Amino acid sequence: MQFKSYAKSLAVAVSLAVMAGCSSTGGSQDGSMDGTGTAGGVAGQGMANGQASGTQLGQGQGYGQGQGQGIPDQRTIYFDYDRDTIRPEFESVLNAHAQYLRSNPNASVILQGHADERGTREYNLGLGERRAQSVEQFLTVQGVSPSQLEIVSYGEERPAVEGHSEQSYAQNRRVVFDY
Repeated sequence: MQFKSYAKSLAVAVSLAVMAGCSSTGGSQDGSMDGTGTAGGVAGQGMANGQASGTQLGQGQGYGQGQGQGIPDQRTIYFDYDRDTIRPEFESVLNAHAQYLRSNPNASVILQGHADERGTREYNLGLGERRAQSVEQFLTVQGVSPSQLEIVSYGEERPAVEGHSEQSYAQNRRVVFDY
């Protein structure tokens, strides 16, 4: 009898902890494919069958506050369906973030993992977490301190784009850098 009371208390505590960890920090995501916060544009048109063109994404990243000094402009990377492996066209984006974080040891970032709506809620939360962990592992291999990185998975709960097309799904399979 006492065990059931303990189990219920534990379940409530875990639920509250999960809800606190998933609380909103505000802001919005407009679903732009280039991660700059501007919808439309050339990068959003580069989708064909869920694949992004390397000349439109992942190349030529600028920096927010002068070349080489600020946070990289591109703060979103995208993943293939049901995958947590980093696509080659986004390695330069990750390298730019790694360089920024190494150069600014007091800076920290939350890696927000997302998934499209296909699959169960639990599966998508796990997939979003695995995607963020892949980015975290890439950054730590590049010399970023693990203390600068935090992972949050939103799964399918915060879509960048509403819709039921492959293009919408592709924009929702992402990791967002939240500085």
